[in-house]
Amino acid sequence: MEFLSHWVSVLSGWVWGPPMLILLVGTGLYLTVMLKGLQFRALGHALKLVFHKEDKADGDISHFAALTTALAATVGIGNIVGVATAISLGGPGAVFWMWVTGLVGMATKYAEAMLAVKYREEGENGMRGGPMYYISKGVGLPWLGSLFAVFTVGAAFGIGNMTQANSAAAAVQQVFGIETSTTGFVLMVLTGLVLIGGIRSIGRFTSMLVPFMIVAYLGAALIVIGINIDEVPAAFHLIFWHAFNPIAAGGGFAGAAVAAAIRYGVARGVFSNESGLGSAPIAAAAARTNDPVKQALVSMTQTFIDTLVVCTATALVILTATAWQDGVKANILTSISFAETLGPTGTYIVAIATALFAFSTLIGWSYYGEKALEYLLGEKAIIVFRIVFVAAVIVGATRELKFVWDFSDLMNGLMAIPNLIGILLLSKVVKEESQRYFNTK
Repeated sequence: MEFLSHWVSVLSGWVWGPPMLILLVGTGLYLTVMLKGLQFRALGHALKLVFHKEDKADGDISHFAALTTALAATVGIGNIVGVATAISLGGPGAVFWMWVTGLVGMATKYAEAMLAVKYREEGENGMRGGPMYYISKGVGLPWLGSLFAVFTVGAAFGIGNMTQANSAAAAVQQVFGIETSTTGFVLMVLTGLVLIGGIRSIGRFTSMLVPFMIVAYLGAALIVIGINIDEVPAAFHLIFWHAFNPIAAGGGFAGAAVAAAIRYGVARGVFSNESGLGSAPIAAAAARTNDPVKQALVSMTQTFIDTLVVCTATALVILTATAWQDGVKANILTSISFAETLGPTGTYIVAIATALFAFSTLIGWSYYGEKALEYLLGEKAIIVFRIVFVAAVIVGATRELKFVWDFSDLMNGLMAIPNLIGILLLSKVVKEESQRYFNTK
């Protein structure tokens, strides 16, 4: 097992190395240029479309429900621990590179969501679509689409299930003293209840939970930022200055070069918003719409909300506090930073947010894994997947998961390769569909 764990860790490090990060950001830059900065000039229109209803259109859920399902999967521990990790290892400048990743990632998210709706098909259990379909039908490489689906199933049980349950259970135990087995059992039951009704049930649930948890977390963060408002200009100065200048060691902080700021900022940004990984398009394909561009614009706002809003709030809480300079470990840095201003209440807020974010990610990824397995084995596999997925929750909550974390990172990274190939080969379709929509709007 140690031999396998070692090589999975090595492969994960290679997959998430500089070539992958360059490919992810490079694809976003290419699409940004090709689409003439669509994510900037059409953001206002995209935000309006979030609440637009097309009741007579094909699809299973509204634009809003498709967005919240995707947000459920992306707004997770990456927004809490991921931001802290970026700052701990890359310094404040890493936040700037997270923003860059988010801004170009909006174009990637737009492209993959648009292709998902364009090449989706209707099955007995509703719409089905995503990278496996546009790679197979659009590019004409069904074997590559199947490979993407295999990686997605693996990621669903790893990053989308057991690691989330583990993070939630650990946070609740640390702060409230509740046994991990108890938290795991509650999560397992709640997950089962949500999954029974399929995408419509998931859509209804995420439509209620996701806005609440994001607004509640942002509200708490804004209170901290408001109390420390005098420190905010200095925090922004640190972000912009150290994006291009190294930061020296001081106190308990080890210091960081510009290369580290870029590396960890980009890596954590991609991990948080998942632009280019191919996960969110699976939810986008279920949207009720007759125009793929409309859902693409809505999906684009997901990256904006995740990285430019939620991650920024976490970063400002950390950088207006002092714990990041004292060598505090990344896994508790956000909690300690909140507590500097709000006392024990801050610790409770982060623990609850971690549990809610992890649970929502678990629900979102359940749908991704289900549709990927359906693509591989047919609709009869869905009920088996749901049973095994629910059972895996309590396993994740109560076990040490070093191997699972490494395996999750590997599967997550491998998803991006076939997806990015599909997006780049179909970029002409993305451009043509976009021109059609905006020329007739």
